Amino acid sequence: MCGRYAASRRPEDLVGDFGVQQWEPKETLAPSWNVAPTDQVHVVLERPLKGAAAEHFPPGSPVRQLRPLKWGLVPSWSKSPEAAAKMINARSETVHEKPSFRQAFATRRCLLPGDGYFEWVTDAAERQLEEQGRKKRPRKQPYFVTPADGSVMAMAGLYEFWRDRTLPGDHPLAWWVTCTVVTTEAETTPLAGADGSTGPQALADIHPRMPLVLPPDRWDAWLDPARTDPDEVRALLAPPPAGLMRAYPVPTEVSNVRNNGPELVTELDGPEVGTLF
Repeated sequence: MCGRYAASRRPEDLVGDFGVQQWEPKETLAPSWNVAPTDQVHVVLERPLKGAAAEHFPPGSPVRQLRPLKWGLVPSWSKSPEAAAKMINARSETVHEKPSFRQAFATRRCLLPGDGYFEWVTDAAERQLEEQGRKKRPRKQPYFVTPADGSVMAMAGLYEFWRDRTLPGDHPLAWWVTCTVVTTEAETTPLAGADGSTGPQALADIHPRMPLVLPPDRWDAWLDPARTDPDEVRALLAPPPAGLMRAYPVPTEVSNVRNNGPELVTELDGPEVGTLF
């Protein structure tokens, strides 16, 4: 799954990395090393522009944009936005058929740029206590999973529009634009730098799911709203090449969403929470 990630890159850099054609500096989000569900996040998407901004592009043509969206998808048919915090992820295996995601999967796909994502592993001794019923809330060690070459991580996502019918149409909060991260089965192949010693050797050692990270050669096809054939789009959900990611333990302070700073992605010499592997 993906329940927390880091996104500290400047919008100017994201514009260059993703070939963005339109973005509003006034909508720039502050760097975050602890992005949590329902936060505003930068998203790359393609759709036609409206108003004055559209004058600089061919009429009706999709324009690649960098926009701030709320993380936690609200389906267009939902009666309220209360389920947003529960829809931060969409499973790649069923995203094409689930009512909450089916329409967005067809034409409203996006990329969520990040530095990497966090995942938590329960210490072996604590897990044993939990299984014995002697401890209900075991402590967990966070790991940071990030591209080994330091490049931007582009997570496959979907976005959706939701109309708040309790507000007039011209109200600034009348329309919500929300997003979700597509996830897939975690890789069982070796992580970059895995040497068979201590620590996780594969992403599956940390968690059975992972966000679907798309390599650059799939970005254009994924973002293209004209690509609507379900089989063609589903082909883009293949896992990325193995060995592109590395994982390392980070301070447990990241477990508190109120903490936010570059120290949260500091690589530790070893886990803070017991012996995990």
